[in-house]
This record gives sequence, structure tokens and C-alpha cells, in this order.
Amino acid sequence: MNIEILAIGDELLIGQTINTNTSWLGQELSKIGARVTRSLVIADDKHRILEALDQCYPETNCVIITGGLGPTKDDITKHTLCEYFDTKLEIHQATLAKIEAYFASRNRPMLESNIQQAALPVECEILANNYGTAAGMMFEKNGRYCVSLPGVPYEMKGIVQEELIPRLMQRFQLKAMYHYTALTQGIGESFLAEQINDWEDRIRDRGFGLAYLPSPGLVKLRITSYEEKEDRAEIMQFFRELANRLPEAVFGYENDTLPDVIGSLLKTKVKTIGTVESLTSGLLAQQITSISGASDYFMGSLLTYSNDLKHRLCDVSIDAILSEGAVSEKVAMEMAENGAKKLGVDVCISTTGIAGPNGGTVDKPVGLVWVGLCISGKTVARKFQFGDNRERNIQMTVLSALNWLRYELAKG
Repeated sequence: MNIEILAIGDELLIGQTINTNTSWLGQELSKIGARVTRSLVIADDKHRILEALDQCYPETNCVIITGGLGPTKDDITKHTLCEYFDTKLEIHQATLAKIEAYFASRNRPMLESNIQQAALPVECEILANNYGTAAGMMFEKNGRYCVSLPGVPYEMKGIVQEELIPRLMQRFQLKAMYHYTALTQGIGESFLAEQINDWEDRIRDRGFGLAYLPSPGLVKLRITSYEEKEDRAEIMQFFRELANRLPEAVFGYENDTLPDVIGSLLKTKVKTIGTVESLTSGLLAQQITSISGASDYFMGSLLTYSNDLKHRLCDVSIDAILSEGAVSEKVAMEMAENGAKKLGVDVCISTTGIAGPNGGTVDKPVGLVWVGLCISGKTVARKFQFGDNRERNIQMTVLSALNWLRYELAKG
């Protein structure tokens, strides 16, 4: 089954609102075996909407429209669909009763514009909205469907899960797909593909789908099958093999995050942690403490951006700073080792580097980063070389430092 998505709203086109609905719909529809083949974002304009419908509707099994169902005059989707499907609006009594109950439960008066939200096309199937006042609508013409949903995300999601997906699965006899995803860090997509070429071939020979899903600093690997019960164990075995082959890269699965994984390891090993940060300016600590329960293991952080504070707060030697420079293996190690003592923690991780765009030299170019780690009674440092974009360099430092920390904790 092929589906095309039309997201309606001027606010989406000018960047005032991020179009999260389309990505969520794509994820949910793929779970039931439907395939999104195209998505468009169009203005709150009758002619644009009709033009998009003429383009999409004849070429797909179902068009899903989000947005334009509010109570104000600029919400024109409902009227435009009436014209396209040659029907008219009438008050739908069941929907009106739901809207009246909605306002009564909140002790708020109803306006005429709210009442008009119960005016729905006669020739459509109503999709009940249990979370707001704009009902969904499902039209059928020549064996093809057009679904109109509110743009408010939590209302749209409720209608999709409770009303739309059961109808699609019944009418198209869809077979749900099973996805499982491994998360990797520190290795680019092309290098990853080269290292797991034989593993990938065996997955495809087995009839499973494999997708590489890159994002800044991360690559997700998603295996897909149509038989969850039969294939789940085999897919998990493929991922165990991947983790054994690339233990430094594979850090989790599905919705895991590096802070989640690190937190679990620290709790299991009953260890405390702190950070000493220069380049990352506290972002490393922020990530570690971004999950509930971090106070069980995170003790604190030293932000030592200047050389003076590296020396005064963290006892980094003046000799090391003068002879090696603030961005060096020796300074990173002293920051981590002395930070562990100052903070009284079992594990301490440090960052120092040249974020850019200024400050680089031939010997120490922009993007050079040293990360220090004091763990299990020893102190080590690792060098990274990123690019010339300041924001990206800081982001990559945080990700790389967290993943290295995760790997060392898992080893010990």
C-alpha cells in the first residue's frame, strides 16, 4: 500500500513550526506495512490544495492530509475537500456532542466557530477525535482514499492510532513490518558499510531489509522483516554478531541514548562520575545529567575554560600548559586525573580542544580535540580530529567522549 502525505500550513513553510507530523506518520505507517512514497508541504491556499490533490490522489492508494481543520477563517481544508469530492457540510450531531462535552468539562463557553467544527462533509467517514475538537475525515473515490487530520500533533496521533490504522489494516489487508535498530557512533556510513559487507550480504540473502540511517555523529542500522515472531530471534542474533565485531561503535538499540547506557553502567558498577570541561563548556555534564536518576552517580563538574582556572581549580601544571599547550594529551590527562581527586569520583572525563573557527595553527588545526579519562585507577587520553565548524566540533566531541566512556565502562 502506497501513501502520500500533504502537510498544510503557512507556518510550516516559513519555518515557524517544525513539521514533526510527517516523520511520525512515516514511522507509524511503516510499522503496518504501508509505504510513504511522497510528502509535500503546501500553503493554506485553496488552489494549492486542489492542485496537490490532483497531483497525488490518482497515483496512490491513500492521501493523508494534516492541518487546516481549526476554528479560524484561515483553516480552509474542510471546505476545499467538500469542493474536491463534490459534497457539502452538515452538522454532525455525534461530533457536536463531543465538542460540547469537551468545553463543558473545562468550564469554557462555546463560540459559533467551535460549533462549526462539527460541520462535516456529508460524504465522508468520520474519524473521532478523543483529544480535541477537530474530527478527522476519510473520503473514498474510485477505490482510493483521502484522509484529513488535524495538525495538532497529539490530536493527530490519537486519531491515527485509534481510528485510521485499524481501518487501513482491515481494508488493505496489511501485514505489519517488524523493525529493529542498532545504534553506532564514531564510524562513518561508508566505512561502516565496508567493515560489515559480509554481514550485510547474509542479512539480504536471508530476505531481510537493511537500511543505513546516518545523522551527525551517529549511524543507525535497521533490519526489517514481515514476520516478527518467526524472525525476531534471528535478527537479534545478527545484532549480537555486529556488537561483537564492532564493540567500540555499537552502543545501543532502538531508543537507547548514550546517557541512558552510561547511566545504567555506572549504576550497575556502583561508580560515581564527574567532568572537567574546557572545549565543551559543561555540555558533557549536561548530557550525563539529562536523564532521571543521574544524581545517583553524577557528583559534579569543573568548567575550566581558561588556562588560569585549569591550574587553580584542577591543579594542571603550568609546565604542561607552557610546554605542551592547553590542547594536548598531557593537559587532558591531568584534567581528568586531578579532577577525579578534586571531585572525589571514581571516573572523571575531560575535554580540551580548538573549536574554531579561529585559534588553529599548522601543528594544532581547528577541530583538534583531546579527551582525558581517569577510570579504574588509570588515566588515558584520546585524540580526535574534527572539521572547521565550531558547533559541529563541540557536538562531535560530546558524542565521541560519551561513547568512549561507555566503551571503557563496559570493558571494566
